[in-house]
Amino acid sequence: MAFLRTYLSDIYHGARSLLKGMKLTGYYFTHRKEIITQQYPDNKAEMKLPERFRGEVVMLHDENNEHACTGCTACELACPNGTIKIITKIETSPDGKKKKALDTFIYHLELCTMCNLCIQACPTDAIKMAQNFEHSVYDRSQLTKNLNKPGSKIREGVE
Repeated sequence: MAFLRTYLSDIYHGARSLLKGMKLTGYYFTHRKEIITQQYPDNKAEMKLPERFRGEVVMLHDENNEHACTGCTACELACPNGTIKIITKIETSPDGKKKKALDTFIYHLELCTMCNLCIQACPTDAIKMAQNFEHSVYDRSQLTKNLNKPGSKIREGVE
């Protein structure tokens, strides 16, 4: 008898859950002014992505082609699947001090899970998640990107 009671209880709770979901769907169907679904690609020009959307990692450069990446490799260590590879070089300043600097910032988009751990680990906020999401290519090698621009250097005052 307990088996039958459990069985009927499961059916009741399942039907109740189904009706609850259908009620919410029916509400959005009848209140058309609250459209949530965006008609991509028809509305590409006016499409608004949420502020928290994670598209891909980009390195910020200012108008002087300067960035804030010190080459500390914190983002590389925080990445769970090896998406980021930092290649550093040793530079000598005019006063004779040797300092590690960024040579190449390699980002493998095809491996990235958009987890945002590299952004949180960066002590100088040199990288961020961009809003672009169209990553379809015919050649996988196009998904490996060099994030620091040619000729870029570290911004003065960033340590």
